[in-house]
Order: sequence, then C-alpha cells, then structure tokens
Amino acid sequence: MINRSLPHFLEDRTGHFAESDFDEVYDRLFLRVSRPPPTQAAHFAESTLMVYDTGRRSSSQRHSRPPSREPAVILEFGQNGALGTITFVQSSVSLPMSQYLRKTSMFAGSLSRKFTGSNGEEYRWIYRGVKEHEWSCVDSRDYVVAHYTLKPPEKPAYTASGNILTIYEPFTHLAVEILASLTIMRHLAADKY
Repeated sequence: MINRSLPHFLEDRTGHFAESDFDEVYDRLFLRVSRPPPTQAAHFAESTLMVYDTGRRSSSQRHSRPPSREPAVILEFGQNGALGTITFVQSSVSLPMSQYLRKTSMFAGSLSRKFTGSNGEEYRWIYRGVKEHEWSCVDSRDYVVAHYTLKPPEKPAYTASGNILTIYEPFTHLAVEILASLTIMRHLAADKY
C-alpha cells in the first residue's frame, strides 16, 4: 500500500530552541516557542519557555508582541539548566520533566529519552541516530514519526532558514507534544546534560 499523505514540514525560523516560530510550509500548522510575555514574566522563572499553537503564520511584527492565545505547554526549567516541570495547560496536568521525558534505560545517555503521548503510545527521541537528522522521534515499533534537521552552518540561507521539524501525517495531532519534548531534548543537548 502506498502512503500518499504529506508530512507537515515546519520551518524553524531561528534554529534556537528557546525562541522560534515553527510555520508549516503549506500553512496547515503554526507553533511557537518563546519566553513568557512581559505581562506574565513576573509569575515565571527566567528559564521558563512556553509552547503555543498560534493558529497563524509568524511575521516580523509578531516578534514585538506576545501571542494572543494561552500557551498549550509551559516548560519551567530549573536553575543551572536542570530539568524542572512541564505543564499541559488545557488538561491542567503538571509533572516533573524527568518523569515525563524518561531515560530509555538506566545506562542510556541523557540524549535518548522516551515519553508517553496523549494517545497512550510511547515515543522515543534519538540524537543523531539517523543520518542527516539532528533528532529523530520514533514510536514503539521504531517507525520515525518526526525528525528535526538543522541547516549546516556552511550552507547559505536564502528565503528559508533551512531548519525543519518534519511530523508525519498520522502523528500531527501530537504536534505540540512533539515540539515540547523536542525543546526539552534540545535544552539538554545545549546544556550538555
């Protein structure tokens, strides 16, 4: 059977895990990772990130104003790059990041972790496990459900950044969870956890 569904290709505008827009190239999905807006900054630690399903394409004007929607996920990191708490706003579920995104085994490194999606299935992030992918997310049967690719620094960027998060069609309902867990994984990699 031929799979004719088109994956969601989300361009990561900046390539930085703590502040970027993820706009799907065919205008089907728009996500954003950012710090809390100034009106809410006093309520959160400096290391807090929020994941939004913005519902619209990013623009240069949007960077100057906070998203008009509530965040879908709040990532509150601890001091000195430590893992903190993840909160799913709509369901009011909050738990430690180390419990949500667990090491795959006792001897596995910090850059191989798994999480249980809202659909009850288990997914695993792998760092540089697949050629040309910075990160790959696989399900319990080792099928790739999403992957993240950074543009090599030696390649020029023209009208697009070249940084792409690809989410395959059957898993787009998990897009916010995939981006939130990827953001935690990239935080771990940046802090050499």
